Amino acid sequence: MQTKIDLKTGLTTAEVEQRIATGQKNTPPPSLTRSTQQILRDNTLTLFNLINLILGMLIVTTGSYRNLLFLGVATFNTIIGIVQELREKHKIDQLSLLAESPLTVIRQQQRQVIVQGDIVRDDILFLSRGDQVPADSRVRQTDGLEVDESQLTGEAKPINKTVDSKLLSGSFIVSGQALVQVTAVGQQSFVAKLAHAAKQEKKLTSVLLDTINRIIKVLTFIIVPLGVALFISAYWQRGHLNHAILGTAAATIGMIPEGLVLLTSVALAVSALTLGRRQVLVRTLPAIEALARVDVLCLDKTGTITSGALTMSDLLPVAPYTKTQLEQALAQTVNTLNEDNPTAAALQAALPQLATWQKVQTMPFSSARKWSGVTFAEQGSFIIGAPEYVLHQLTPAQQELIAQHTAKGERVLCLARSQARLTADLPAKIEFWGLILLRDEIRPTAVKTFNYFATQDIAIKVISGDNPATVANIAQRAGIADSTHFIDMHTQGETADFDQLIRDYTIFGRVSPTQKQQLIRAYQAAGHTVAMTGDGVNDVLALRQADCGVALASGSEAPKSVADFVLLDSNFDAMAHVLNEGRRVINNIEQVAALYLIKTIYSVVLGFVFIFLNQDYPFAPIQLTPIAALTVGIPSFFLAMAPNYQRITGYFMAKVMHTAVPAAALIVSYILFVHLLGGQLQLDHAQTSTLSVLLTGTVSFSALISITRPFNRWKSLLVGSLITAFILMFPLAGQFFSLISLFNWSLALIYLPLICASYPLFRGLQSLIEYFVIQRIHWR
Repeated sequence: MQTKIDLKTGLTTAEVEQRIATGQKNTPPPSLTRSTQQILRDNTLTLFNLINLILGMLIVTTGSYRNLLFLGVATFNTIIGIVQELREKHKIDQLSLLAESPLTVIRQQQRQVIVQGDIVRDDILFLSRGDQVPADSRVRQTDGLEVDESQLTGEAKPINKTVDSKLLSGSFIVSGQALVQVTAVGQQSFVAKLAHAAKQEKKLTSVLLDTINRIIKVLTFIIVPLGVALFISAYWQRGHLNHAILGTAAATIGMIPEGLVLLTSVALAVSALTLGRRQVLVRTLPAIEALARVDVLCLDKTGTITSGALTMSDLLPVAPYTKTQLEQALAQTVNTLNEDNPTAAALQAALPQLATWQKVQTMPFSSARKWSGVTFAEQGSFIIGAPEYVLHQLTPAQQELIAQHTAKGERVLCLARSQARLTADLPAKIEFWGLILLRDEIRPTAVKTFNYFATQDIAIKVISGDNPATVANIAQRAGIADSTHFIDMHTQGETADFDQLIRDYTIFGRVSPTQKQQLIRAYQAAGHTVAMTGDGVNDVLALRQADCGVALASGSEAPKSVADFVLLDSNFDAMAHVLNEGRRVINNIEQVAALYLIKTIYSVVLGFVFIFLNQDYPFAPIQLTPIAALTVGIPSFFLAMAPNYQRITGYFMAKVMHTAVPAAALIVSYILFVHLLGGQLQLDHAQTSTLSVLLTGTVSFSALISITRPFNRWKSLLVGSLITAFILMFPLAGQFFSLISLFNWSLALIYLPLICASYPLFRGLQSLIEYFVIQRIHWR
């Protein structure tokens, strides 16, 4: 039996220390990043690293230690991956700590603010609307507490909690407030499993990484058998073990798109850090890519269109009540409820502080009920809420009055009284006292932000719990297209046709939390990629359903725990930066991926062809290093970080193959031509391999020039420097890379025409690929 702790005193410092010493301290929220051990393991223990290691051991047996240089490149790539991911982990963990909402605990007769990881068993916590329950607890004192346990039970309907009711970690407070005593922490609590349960239900995937990993999976089944076959053929036909090992190693190394996955991960990580500097917490890296593909953006009005601030513009009493009576009753009700939402703040700021009436009970606001109220000992029960939810019947004149003000963009609430005591259901008899008019403030940059999204072909939809006419007026003021097409979702029953609704309307008002989720699901079913923004408990289901969820840090803890992005300064304008970062990553990786796959494709084809030719493989491992570094590794790193904010058009594989296939085909053709001609002219292996390196680099630079266009100063400098380094390699480092001198007129007569023809031939093959493949088959 758990000891009941005094609610006013809470635990003493000695009691807290005793519980920490006995292991009764809570588990902090799970890290949003992988552990250091996982990062080291996943970057080191890879199939390709294993293949590289085996090839290195085989090359050692030949005594040709220069050809081990590729191991240095592979090691360098691995180290870069580890260092970059550890840096990313450190930065994101820091941002996550800043974004973590504090908790209020009673200790030593005082309220203290602590983090979730500092909770101990038997702590007295103060929880209110919007909080997520951090550890299993028992309610000790409550004021209208309602809890959403949908993550535990799947039931979205709020559950009323009374004194001694159990609260499970991972659930959300949707109404009221309470003092609770923690009953279980650490591994004995649900928190480890459910703190991010909503996130676990929606696993974001990266289209880029998935496509690249599919390519690598195919290569996994090709590399080993093809390498073995090439080795057996070379050794069987020519009987030279060292040449067979070096040729097989070169072919196998060329097949590996080393660094492509690393580059994609690094590009996403750099984007996450860039966004972090703009006060955007990226909770999952694939979310950056997902948002770049979004074509429907669903907004909750508050915090996105409006600043979240409200002002009370007027009070309209209903006869026989006067404005003074209405103001007095409203002030008593608002001050007694003492809620912390924007509506309550606006009313408290505008209404006088009066000697309070004697309270019997309160019914805090619930997004499901759309009203709150107080029962007083002598004055009866007063209710504040949306007129259509509070009043059983409105006269035509009252309906017209409400419509006039909502059409002006004002939020209309009503005050009503009943002699009955309040419960979760409204009393049968209610007296209408008057209307309360509030006005939202449009964010200063809202019009500019929405205009930008419109130019990017991203449709804006507003899904709000407020009156649809009010929301539509605000949306029109913010410049959102088709804002006149609005609907009151309160009028839609359980059999509503959501597919039809999303086709006909832009503004959805009086939307319940479940309906928000159903609207998002309908857009997804129609083939759209959907982002959702929100800051309240009622947005949790929709944020979890969306392809990309965005929460405001100024909102409740619940939406922040399920969102993919958290706007730390609650500035919605930062969404444009997120969109651009995602586009930059996708567009640039689509470009540079072709450079990696050129080498992979021609290596696979040449490996297969040279199984049947009675000649040594055209490259040694050392000769592939300058080609890989100067035409792939160095330029891809710089190009992947370049600004490139064009719209995402899809067809990733088609774009990659548009460059990779013609370049690889031309390289294979050049090398086979050189070997065929070399046999006729009796060129030795050193001469044919040097020509192969020269022509492979030339075609690779043709592909690099193609994907780098349009050129600017820094791109011209980059490509020019790399080409210069490649040319100088032959006279300055030719001996190290097993290359002979190119100052030979008999060789020049071969390579000069081929070099001059390389770019026109490459562009011609690109045109053929574009005509016969991309336009007709539309590979993805």
